[in-house]
Amino acid sequence: MEIFGIPIQAFAGQLLLGLVNGSFYAMLSLGLAVIFGLLGVVNFAHGALYMMGAYVAFIGLDKFGLNYWVTLVLAPIVVGAVGVVVERTLLKRLYKIDPIYGLLLTFGLALIAEGIFREQFGVSGQQYPVPELLQGATNLGFMVLPNYRAWVVVASLAICLFTWYVIERTRLGSYLRAGTENPALVQAFGINVPLMVMLTYAAGAGLAAMAGVLAAPVIQITPLMGSNLIIVVFAVVVIGGMGSILGSIITGLGLGLVEGLTKVFYPEASSIVVFVIMAIVLMLRPAGLFGKEK
Repeated sequence: MEIFGIPIQAFAGQLLLGLVNGSFYAMLSLGLAVIFGLLGVVNFAHGALYMMGAYVAFIGLDKFGLNYWVTLVLAPIVVGAVGVVVERTLLKRLYKIDPIYGLLLTFGLALIAEGIFREQFGVSGQQYPVPELLQGATNLGFMVLPNYRAWVVVASLAICLFTWYVIERTRLGSYLRAGTENPALVQAFGINVPLMVMLTYAAGAGLAAMAGVLAAPVIQITPLMGSNLIIVVFAVVVIGGMGSILGSIITGLGLGLVEGLTKVFYPEASSIVVFVIMAIVLMLRPAGLFGKEK
């Protein structure tokens, strides 16, 4: 059976690959959107936090024998703690000045993190095994679905929707949004705004780390894995709308599928299709598809 002259197995395989990539785009752009939307910081270190999450999984297995499921919980905590240190010592001094300073600071932090990991692990990739529970594949008739890739899609979607629900539909989320719009008023009601801000950055860092652990068995772990991805993720955030939580989720998954389809029909354009879409969206709607026009 064929679709547009392409065997259905190849077509479905590329769609799955695009959906897996889109899941990583969605998780990373979600973390960026949370940090920018609630803190106003363009966090260029997000790719480095993603890379650090993958290395926490690798080091946990290689040095301490910790399995995948333990590091899936441990990595967000460890990288989130790093985020707390960064926010309390550096970022909190930049909230009331031009956002370009936050971008430059986080860009510098990303370069430092990459340099440290390159010194320790070199530039060659490290392999991380698929957990035993998720090894193998399921035959769907029209394609063979690797179990781990299916898990990545389901887990990413569940994490993204849970994060959206917490921010948009709970009292905690309303406190966070109010604290960023009028911190003095929220502080007057007895809410510790600096603590909320710190935990928000830590949560964004934790999301990036969890994406890194999910990606570890799929790709090679290298110190440059974050920098190779972060530009595309920024494009996803811009297309969805800076600070839009739902926009980041939908756009990340959608662009992953578009990228996968492009590899089927016109492989040469697969590496630039996201940026072409970004240029078109910015011309027609500068605030992004889900952003609010000022």
